[in-house]
Amino acid sequence: MVMKTPRHLAIEILNRVEEHDAFAEPLLDDCLSRNQQINIHDKRLITQIVYGTLRMRGRLDWIIDQFYRGTFVSMDVSIKNLLRTGIYQLLYTERIPEFAIVDEAVEISKKLHPAGAGLVNAILRNVIRKKDAIVYPEMEKDPSLHISIVHSHPLWLVKKWIAMFGIEDTAALCRANNEIPPVTLRVNTLKTIREKAREELSRDGTDVRPSVFSPDGLIVSNPVMSIRDTALFKAGHIQLQDEASQLIARLVDPKERENVLDLCAGSGGKTTHLAALMENRGSITAVDIRKKMLEALRKNARRLGVTIVDTQVRDARQKPEEAFHEAFDKILVDAPCSGLGTLRRNPEIKWRLSPEDVTKSALLQKAILDNAAPCVKKGGSLIYSTCTMTPEENDDVVKEFISLHRNFICVRPPDAVNSRVVDDRGYLQSSPHRHGADGFFGAVLRKKG
Repeated sequence: MVMKTPRHLAIEILNRVEEHDAFAEPLLDDCLSRNQQINIHDKRLITQIVYGTLRMRGRLDWIIDQFYRGTFVSMDVSIKNLLRTGIYQLLYTERIPEFAIVDEAVEISKKLHPAGAGLVNAILRNVIRKKDAIVYPEMEKDPSLHISIVHSHPLWLVKKWIAMFGIEDTAALCRANNEIPPVTLRVNTLKTIREKAREELSRDGTDVRPSVFSPDGLIVSNPVMSIRDTALFKAGHIQLQDEASQLIARLVDPKERENVLDLCAGSGGKTTHLAALMENRGSITAVDIRKKMLEALRKNARRLGVTIVDTQVRDARQKPEEAFHEAFDKILVDAPCSGLGTLRRNPEIKWRLSPEDVTKSALLQKAILDNAAPCVKKGGSLIYSTCTMTPEENDDVVKEFISLHRNFICVRPPDAVNSRVVDDRGYLQSSPHRHGADGFFGAVLRKKG
């Protein structure tokens, strides 16, 4: 059996992302685990091509459209991704000869879509000859279109962000979204302390520094091996988690022996952080509609030494049972959202979302918050968070909730949250271009006692 080349594997991953609305990360993890014979350099090449192509897809498509005489939208997906990955390598990688990029793209095309091999060859060679003459929209004439194409984001989203942040901040945000995010860890304080974990990770020469905003975080540069393969990870001393995500448990500010509800727990990154802040004393009920996610949560909790979490498969859109009524000191609603704050890590999101999806997310978020409200004890707190950067899913949801639930007030985050990520309105709001972290939003809603 002939082994597939790294570029061939990268194109297959990109095809699945586009055809099945799949996420790149699990497909990439599965590909690399199934192809153990691939060396570290080729693994890095596959990763670079997949994520680089997804990040710059808008700009790459603009270029293809200038050289293709047909209708780009109707082009076969495999041909699109052969051209995208080829142009990406021509423009953004070094030390790979141009002829080698073209030749391999043609060979892969012969296997995936033989009729398109000539087209792939012609367009890529044309790009090589004329790449310095490619014309992009001018910033002065059309800032929205310029940012959309040059910094590779959907036009509707660029226009939305310009209305929110202005032209310069939007350009900076889009640039930051296209950067490779750092490997960020949360130190599990149930088993170790940050400085000790930093020392252990640094022993092999890996550059490790404390995170700026999270007192539990570490930033790892150029790790010599996968974090999941380290002894520290396997022993449950560290957890992969973006710095902004780590701030949400601090926003909840749970105390020992409190009764906490995590209503949209997922695989439990924030759930297990809550348990660590509670020193594994008290009770956390972790709810999610997806059974597989809760199975992952329980497995992760065992690795981290967390024993106070009880999982329940429930639909947060449904009215809670009577036993939940005023039963919890703190409730975290880390709501399902558009995910537009995580484009550094999940660039495929920007190509599949529409403005209508943002509206749908907001309706879901409001329903979940409404159902959570009766479950908070008097004097307790309901914490609302998302990993997105749209007012419809953030500010507007909180404002509507307060208007409908007069027994709740919005209060400033606790002192445990770094003031540099708290805006003038009292909301937690991080962003890639200002904080070097994912774009998270959070609000603390206190129930009157």
